[in-house]
Amino acid sequence: MQKPLSGIKVVDLSRFIAGPYCTMKLGDMGAEVIKVETPGRGDDSRELGPPFLGGESAYYLSFNRNKKSITLNLRDQKAQEILRRLISEADVFVENFRVGITEQMGLTYDDVKKIKDDIIYCSITGYGHNSPYREKPSFDVMIQGEAGLMSITGFPDGPPQRVGVAIADIIGGFHAVEGILLALLVRQKTGQGQFIDVSLMDSIIAILTYQAGNFLATGEAPQRVGNRHPMITPYESFETSDGYVIFAVGNQRLWESFVKTLNREDLNEDPRFADIKSRNQHPGELKNILEAITRQKRTAEWVKIMETAGVPCGRIRTIEQVLTDPHVAVREMVIEKQHPTAGMIKLIGVPIKLSLTPGDIKLPPPTLGQHTDEILKEIGFSGQEIAALHENGVI
Repeated sequence: MQKPLSGIKVVDLSRFIAGPYCTMKLGDMGAEVIKVETPGRGDDSRELGPPFLGGESAYYLSFNRNKKSITLNLRDQKAQEILRRLISEADVFVENFRVGITEQMGLTYDDVKKIKDDIIYCSITGYGHNSPYREKPSFDVMIQGEAGLMSITGFPDGPPQRVGVAIADIIGGFHAVEGILLALLVRQKTGQGQFIDVSLMDSIIAILTYQAGNFLATGEAPQRVGNRHPMITPYESFETSDGYVIFAVGNQRLWESFVKTLNREDLNEDPRFADIKSRNQHPGELKNILEAITRQKRTAEWVKIMETAGVPCGRIRTIEQVLTDPHVAVREMVIEKQHPTAGMIKLIGVPIKLSLTPGDIKLPPPTLGQHTDEILKEIGFSGQEIAALHENGVI
């Protein structure tokens, strides 16, 4: 069955998360992704751990399925020629070097465009190519802080907190995929490639959405409110006798059902809680009242009670509980794949479910340079030439 991106070839010079996450998603949907790595070292994320499986970092395995790995010593002129040949047959070029590095390597958009005129070139950086901060190094936690996300994450009486995954890198990867797909559509219509400039800073600013909107409307910076929603109350976690339960009482109709289920319809008579606006002004007082009730039962009991009443509720579960849930099996969100050195490994599945052209995990994450010889043969190198390249430290 044809995949949505079958026939699209991607040359991937990225490492760590943002670029590899982008190219992994392209590979999931059928693109041929050639991951170019440094001989003997490869993607920096290969070293991050523990845990390691058969010598491979679980961190690296999380972002690099559906790719082929070739090693090229790009300080060598012959390796540069091989890269140019790969680019000449590619549709997409992805890199996430710090601004200025591609100039040193001779791999700017203008350089690559001379090799393949209609190339789609995606550059993922911390701040973007025209930012006043463009030359600053950036890692996810720095961007979460610099872009304001940490200022609204955590409890009011505690320090700012980072999100529990590398959200700046991952959202940046998503935006890179979006840009590449849009550019492919444009090229289909016009025959022209283009340069895509994705900034991790922009990516986090973009997801601030209503928090940014509140500031732009009032001039007042949003503050940390813990698990509470800044405009809906109650909409947060509450302590139970054995853990926590989440109530998401998103409108007045749900509020009526909620207090009726709690046998606390008297709260409707209290002017502090009669409507959403009033409840938003007294969240702490309402939480104290509700938590005195929720502590009387177990989390599972509250979930059953509220689901019966039609009030949105949930649990705070561990990753173990989530990944062993029946939902995960039915939705194929954990997939097993045989790896050359790590054996049978488990990977997160493809989240987008297309009915006619579904994505899948065809290839496990590659070992370093696993496909070097195969790729070189495909672009015309003989066995003797490949042996010489190995001997001379080119690959």
